[in-house]
Amino acid sequence: MKMMRQSWLMTLVMVLGLGFGVASAPAQENEPAAATKPAPAVELPKQIRINLAWQIALDAVDFSPGLLDGHFVRKGNMAVSEYAAANFPGLSPFDQKVYEALQVDVAHALAKYLVTADDAAQVGMLPEDWNEKEKLKRLPYETLQEMVAEKFHCTRALLAMLNPGVDMAALDVGQELNVPNLRPLPSDNKVVVPRKPTNTGFIEVNLAQKAIRVYDKENKQIALFHCSIAKNKEKLPAEDMTVVHIAAPEPNYTFDPKNWPEVKTVDRVLIIPPGPRNPVGLAWISLSKPGYGMHGTPKPELIGKTGSHGCFRLPNWDALKLAGLVREGMLVKVVNPEKDGG
Repeated sequence: MKMMRQSWLMTLVMVLGLGFGVASAPAQENEPAAATKPAPAVELPKQIRINLAWQIALDAVDFSPGLLDGHFVRKGNMAVSEYAAANFPGLSPFDQKVYEALQVDVAHALAKYLVTADDAAQVGMLPEDWNEKEKLKRLPYETLQEMVAEKFHCTRALLAMLNPGVDMAALDVGQELNVPNLRPLPSDNKVVVPRKPTNTGFIEVNLAQKAIRVYDKENKQIALFHCSIAKNKEKLPAEDMTVVHIAAPEPNYTFDPKNWPEVKTVDRVLIIPPGPRNPVGLAWISLSKPGYGMHGTPKPELIGKTGSHGCFRLPNWDALKLAGLVREGMLVKVVNPEKDGG
């Protein structure tokens, strides 16, 4: 379906005023009694609000539209098309039944969030030298802006758009922000694996699409995630694999200098502590091909681009979701059109 048609249907959704309410975040023990700086008033362009509502809804059902940014393009269209095909075969991705099942809530696409002292505690200095990183107890976020953006699965640009007049470089405790109304809305910084009771059958990694799909034992697709792959095509796997081990949440990372030829300052194996800016982020799923795995990333806004050392990188929140869907011994099918003749 052409984008003009999609835009018209999404706009119709807004005009009709259909939607489903989502509860606000519960009070946090360490937050101020009230915001010292209330969230600014924001009037989003109609289409941005509609797009964001669809992105939030798809994110909630594990059909990732990519980072939330208010722009419904390739990844968003892939997500809604595959969700509709899996759950409403034969219907248009923007059919009313699909819309109602996803509970797209245009009227409540935004929520308020108060920056807390615990949020600020997740931020710290992050040295560039790997020898210095090894000495830390945890690899933190470098700024509150990136911490909040990751917490709400969005780009830093969207967070700035939602909060006109707020100096993101000077973000501090007590600032109330407009944020995407995730389901559920994050209320603390506890890292958990959101395990779901499923009869998962296998995983498919499509190297051309940079996409990871999860299927149940009846071959029905139950999830879609976007990933980054190796820049060097020689490092792309050609054979199917299996899940060997799941280290989530908060894995450490074994830094072997022979796998990082661009790093000249390390002459021994280092054990890098856990944290959101660990090279494998907040989750690591080891695969049967030595040295390969699916994992989180310290740079979510680069997802979808090539550049990894051979593994499959996902945003931390999607890596945690994937870790909750897989099991040891699960088959990982590799689709490589260049080698499969596609």
